[in-house]
Amino acid sequence: MAILTKQKIAVYYDLFKSINVTFSKEIIQVTGLITNQVYLKCVGDFWPCVISSTSFQNAKVVVNVKSGILQKLERANNIVSLRFCFRETDKGNPVAFFVNTKFTGSSSYGGSEDVALFNLQFTQRPPDDLIEIVGRILDANVNSTKRREERILITPDSQRKLNLSKESSIFIQGVPRHCIIRDMSFSGAKIIMMGVGKFLVEKEAVLRLEFEDPRESFLLKGKFIRSEVVEGRKGLVSLVLLFDENIVPMGYKIRVNGFLSQLRPDNRSQVEVQENKPPEPAKPRAAQAAPPKPEPAEAPKPSAQPAAPPPKAGPQADDSEGFDLNL
Repeated sequence: MAILTKQKIAVYYDLFKSINVTFSKEIIQVTGLITNQVYLKCVGDFWPCVISSTSFQNAKVVVNVKSGILQKLERANNIVSLRFCFRETDKGNPVAFFVNTKFTGSSSYGGSEDVALFNLQFTQRPPDDLIEIVGRILDANVNSTKRREERILITPDSQRKLNLSKESSIFIQGVPRHCIIRDMSFSGAKIIMMGVGKFLVEKEAVLRLEFEDPRESFLLKGKFIRSEVVEGRKGLVSLVLLFDENIVPMGYKIRVNGFLSQLRPDNRSQVEVQENKPPEPAKPRAAQAAPPKPEPAEAPKPSAQPAAPPPKAGPQADDSEGFDLNL
């Protein structure tokens, strides 16, 4: 996981400080929360608890009220510390810290008289570790909508930066088949595989992607919406898979967002990332006075290395080195 700058952490705090993140099973896995190392500390005593949700201003935790914690809170004027503990793959030891809070009330949880949902108000800005861990999730979730159509062209360089494994497969009607990833985005991917396009369009499929550092595997369910012929490659077809955005794994969103966030906004039209929409027509400029005519000049000589032609909108031929389906 890349280390965020103080400036980026400050941006996360300002943008997302009041947004709550519910700790579902998926969020616990993505954040690396160590649930048995989370507890409340009050007047020198400790009580295990379960984090239900948190923002950068408050948290809700589930606590057993039969343990005597309410009496302790009354003695401590409702001041209590909440301990977070996260596992990070690039650090040898877990990241643990306390957040100072004030107990502001509780409600019954699940209809039980023994368990209650505590509302805790942070008394100061939480540690940067919490802002970074939770901020990555919120940032990826926001950008998965704002930048959903930005495609990452898979080149050796982008593949290395994404830590994307070369092994990818597509499951069609439960049968796995090898494929090559040509581009990917929050909302879909383009793949190349053996097959006939007209028999595959509108079929549901599941794309399996493998990542390294840390090692992760994601299953992305969707439907083929378009096919293209691969010129010069008989038997190969290029297919566009549109993901079911309601079930795209959060870990995948974080991977894509981390790559896109490395690019400047004015670089989005370069080779690695393209907007998946037609360019806007150029607006006419205001009339200006005609400049004086320059003296005739010699035609410029071509450079030693001509610029690469712009990519065509239609199907394009691929180099033979790019294909190794091993079927």
